[in-house]
Amino acid sequence: MPTRSALSRITAALAALCCTVMALTTACDGDPARSPVEDIVARGAVPGAAELSQDAHGAPRFTAAGVADVRTGRPVRRADRFRAGSLTKTVVATVVLQLVAEGRLRLDEPVAGRLPAWAGAALRGVTVRQLLTHTSGLFSYTDRTLLGGGLLARRFTSYSPATLARSALAHAPYAPPGARYHYSNTDYVLLGMVIRQVTGHSYATEARRRVLAPLHLTGTSFPGTRASLPRPHGRAYTTGPDGGLLDVTDLNPSVAGAAGEMVTTLPDLGRFLGALLGGALLPGGQLRAMRDTGAAHGRYGMGLFPVRLSCGRVLWGHDGAIEGSYAAAVGTADGRHVLAYRVNADTGVPPEDEARLLAAEFC
Repeated sequence: MPTRSALSRITAALAALCCTVMALTTACDGDPARSPVEDIVARGAVPGAAELSQDAHGAPRFTAAGVADVRTGRPVRRADRFRAGSLTKTVVATVVLQLVAEGRLRLDEPVAGRLPAWAGAALRGVTVRQLLTHTSGLFSYTDRTLLGGGLLARRFTSYSPATLARSALAHAPYAPPGARYHYSNTDYVLLGMVIRQVTGHSYATEARRRVLAPLHLTGTSFPGTRASLPRPHGRAYTTGPDGGLLDVTDLNPSVAGAAGEMVTTLPDLGRFLGALLGGALLPGGQLRAMRDTGAAHGRYGMGLFPVRLSCGRVLWGHDGAIEGSYAAAVGTADGRHVLAYRVNADTGVPPEDEARLLAAEFC
C-alpha cells in the first residue's frame, strides 16, 4: 500500500504538461495513433492497462492494452477482478459519513472513546474528522514495515486490525492532532475498528449492506484473509529481486484491512464513484463535508482527493496501490462523468502519463 497517493502528484504533472489536449502526442512524446492506455503499455512500464469511461451522454467506453497474463498472453478484460488498494478508503469514509448522518457518530468526537482502552493514551486529542482527513498525525504502520523480511517474504500471513494499529501507535506521531496533513494508513484501519464498535459489525459487512448491495456492485468484495482473487481475473506483478516481473496475484490482504483490502472491477468502481458524487449514498451535508479539503490544506477531503486539471476542471476521486496492482477512479463533482483505470503492476502509472490520460478524458 502507498504511504501517499499518486493522485496527489498529478496536479503538478498537469501544470508541467507541455502539450495541449488536442495534440497529446508529439510534444509529449506519445503516438497519435495510440490511446493513453496503449501509450502507457508501449512505454514498457506495465504488462497491461485498462480504462472505463462512463458519462451521461453515451454508453461506457472500455479500452485495454497489453496483457493480463504475461505467460499466456490473455488480454485484460472489462469484468476482471483486481486489488484496488486505498480505493477502499473511499468506501470506508462513505460508511462513516452515513453513520454521522444517522446521528450514531460525530465528526468532532474523540475517537478514543470508540476504541479499546489500550489505544486511549496514544489517541488523546484525535477526532473522527482527523482520521478521515489524514490530519490525525498518527504514524502510518506502512512507513516502517512490521513484516520481517518485507511483504513478499510473508505475504500469506494474517494480521488483525489491532495488530496493525498497535504497531503504528508504538511509534511517535508525525505531528500533534490537527496540525497538518500526512497520509496515514493507520487512520483508516482505526476507522474500520470504529465502524465495528458503533454498529456491532465489521466495516466489510456494513459496506456490503450500505454500498455494495444498493448499487449492485457484484464484482466488489472484501476478502479478509483470503489470498486468491475471485474469478475472472488476470495476474498481478511486482518487480522481483532480479529486476524482472514477479507474479504476486495471490496474497493475504489482511495487512491492508480497512486501508486497502478491497477487490473490485472497473465497472463497479465507476458505478460507485458516480453514485457517491451524484448524491445517491450521502445526504448533501455529508457529501459537502467529504469534499471539504480545509482541514488538509486543500490536499484531501474525507476519502477523496481533489485533482485539478490544466484546463481548469476539478475532479474528485482516489487511487490505490497494493502489491501487483494500481487503480484509480476520478469523476466530475456531479458524478455524471467518471473514469476508472488500472494497471496490473504496482509500479503504477508515471504522473505524466496519468496526467495525459485525465486530460484526454476530461479536458
